[in-house]
Amino acid sequence: MILFLHHRYRTTGGEERVVDDLRWLVREHLGEEAELLTRASAGLGAGRAAAGLLGGGLEPAAVAAAVRRTGARVVHAHNLLPTLGWRALAAARNEGARVVLHLHNFRLVCAVGTCFTEGADCIRCHGRDTRPGVRHACRGSRPEGLAYAAGLALWQRRLVAQADAVIVPSHAALERLRVLGAPLEATRSGPSGKPSVHVLPHVVRPVSSIAAPARGEHALLTSRLSPEKGVDVAIEAAARARLPLVVAGDGSEEAALRDRAAATGAPVRFAGRVGAGQLTDLRARAALAVVPSRSAETFGLAAAEAMAAGLPVVASRIGALTDLLPTEDLVAPGDPAALAAAMIARWGDERAAQAGRERIHALAAPERIAPRLAEIYAG
Repeated sequence: MILFLHHRYRTTGGEERVVDDLRWLVREHLGEEAELLTRASAGLGAGRAAAGLLGGGLEPAAVAAAVRRTGARVVHAHNLLPTLGWRALAAARNEGARVVLHLHNFRLVCAVGTCFTEGADCIRCHGRDTRPGVRHACRGSRPEGLAYAAGLALWQRRLVAQADAVIVPSHAALERLRVLGAPLEATRSGPSGKPSVHVLPHVVRPVSSIAAPARGEHALLTSRLSPEKGVDVAIEAAARARLPLVVAGDGSEEAALRDRAAATGAPVRFAGRVGAGQLTDLRARAALAVVPSRSAETFGLAAAEAMAAGLPVVASRIGALTDLLPTEDLVAPGDPAALAAAMIARWGDERAAQAGRERIHALAAPERIAPRLAEIYAG
């Protein structure tokens, strides 16, 4: 039995998808049961969130009880803030479970997890010095920013120290965490001394419906609509290239992005947040996918899934996107002219699509990821 821990975000994103896919992988490819213990930010009051951040977690006894009830041999932890914290991992260890900490973002050091503030990539916070996040109001609310800054500074080392193993999804993410001074070499008492650190790509499930880009009708962008995702860049690129763009996703920037599309005359359709069936249909009718991130992606799930679906992909030259895609399909982040040129060059490119499918299969197919995850669980 593998017990997954995850605190759900206010806006559902890629991390929730990855947690679901890993549970599927454990059941279908490792032959084990997988249960999920969740908390959620929706409906969580500011005072309760601050108490969790400053106290290192809330109600760790519930995690211990879940380990006993399920007989979990491994606790695979994902987002732990603000309510689970290091105390959840300590409770699991005390019950005899092996603890695997999965870092999907940079939240060990960065309060927003994306290393993006004031419209640009940012590595101002370093190690336990999280004060720049308060000065630059990265969390928006000053009280919330103070709570995150203090909680990270207080507990980041203790959090890592509870893990037997740490997973990061790309070499680019691991390098950024080291640049940020994340305590991935933290020591702790116990027979293994230090937690082992593993680069393990996100599993990408097989896709039954493969796109036919040569007959495609539109470029497709699937993303949370937030500043770091660079959706505005794709809108301007579509306007320059005069290529139709479908934007699938929702988020805080939607109204501003609609205004941007209207102002530029870009041929953009906003599909909103779509279900799996709608997304499959949009990919089947696409000529390419666009991933115009402004921030350092830790994996690039939107790009990986588009590649698996048989689409050519053009993306920003930043973060783990440089691990996924060849140099000729990458452009400088925030450069709509370069992105427009790349979209025109790759529109309907079947050979690029096939190369991408082969590349992502070699990197992230279930049969590639499952044995590596099994080794991490075994220790």
